[in-house]
Amino acid sequence: MSLIYKIGLTLIKSVGHVTAKSLLEHFGSAEAIFKASKKELLQIPGIGPVTADQILANDALKTAEVQLKFIKKHKVEALFYTDDNYPKRLKHCFDAPVLLYYKGTADLNHSRIISIVGTRKATEYGRELCKQLAVTLADYDVVIVSGLAYGIDIAAHKESLYQNIPTIGVLAHGLDRIYPSLHQPTAQKMVLNGGLLTEFPLYTNPDKENFPKRNRIIAGLADATIVVEATGKGGALITADIANSYNRDVYAFPGRTIDVSSEGCNFLIKTNRAALINHAKDLAYYLGWDEVKSQKTKQTQMLIGLSAEEQKIVDLLQVSAIRIDELAIQSEMPQSKLAMHLLSLEMQGILISLPGKLYKLSG
Repeated sequence: MSLIYKIGLTLIKSVGHVTAKSLLEHFGSAEAIFKASKKELLQIPGIGPVTADQILANDALKTAEVQLKFIKKHKVEALFYTDDNYPKRLKHCFDAPVLLYYKGTADLNHSRIISIVGTRKATEYGRELCKQLAVTLADYDVVIVSGLAYGIDIAAHKESLYQNIPTIGVLAHGLDRIYPSLHQPTAQKMVLNGGLLTEFPLYTNPDKENFPKRNRIIAGLADATIVVEATGKGGALITADIANSYNRDVYAFPGRTIDVSSEGCNFLIKTNRAALINHAKDLAYYLGWDEVKSQKTKQTQMLIGLSAEEQKIVDLLQVSAIRIDELAIQSEMPQSKLAMHLLSLEMQGILISLPGKLYKLSG
């Protein structure tokens, strides 16, 4: 029953993501919000009489019943902001959606997630870069995210599927449709090896204003965003700017100065909004990734002379490089103490630091 309240919270017209999170923090659950009195609701900053009346009217709950029937029938997963399986990378973003609808098999908290974006009018050069990315990244156990749009997006999805890489399409509409409809066959394959994700409820049209909202999810889900081809204006540059605002890495392939489809990439590189990459191997280097298929399984071992906290850090770094902020969460250490241990381990030659505040074991 609690799911209907979670869905209902996102359907209240005057309650956005920030207000919803404020209500959740105060009342503890979506159900408690709907069961609160008007007096209790009015005590929350940003909640006026109109919003309070909308919550108490329960119209949102009636609409939520329709959503609930659909997701149960079509085996859609509803991911609420306070749920353990909500995408952790996205949750760290200040404007993360309160609720996501997801249909698929890929792990949204996979250890390596990359977003690939670009122009809707991809050239042969851009499509070839998508192919090279997929061929190379297939050895790195990644999940690839894009927006299921024409051009670079669909090329990234198709090449990922061809290389058996899980790929997730983030939609600017509800899961009751696929836009553009031409990409329906690809979307069906993605549900089996990847998935489809959206914050929008049923019957939401792919309106223009929804695409920037969609782009923030593409940026927030991933460790890094790659811009393959981009014109001087468009969604790819918006996604890159959003990724930068989240303090995520952005990379771009350079192009000829006379090519319109490379204007955006060249601009991002020139203005230090993106790091230049020529090959997917560059990305792996920047992120401190090892090839999963070729590497020998690392065995966790106790190193002589390490404190319990230092050994905990070493154990966490056994699989792959980790950002310092994520390492702080996983190790349950304050960043000040963590930084001290990282410096000690680095001086002992046990780990090395990489660009992007990443750390990995040496050797």
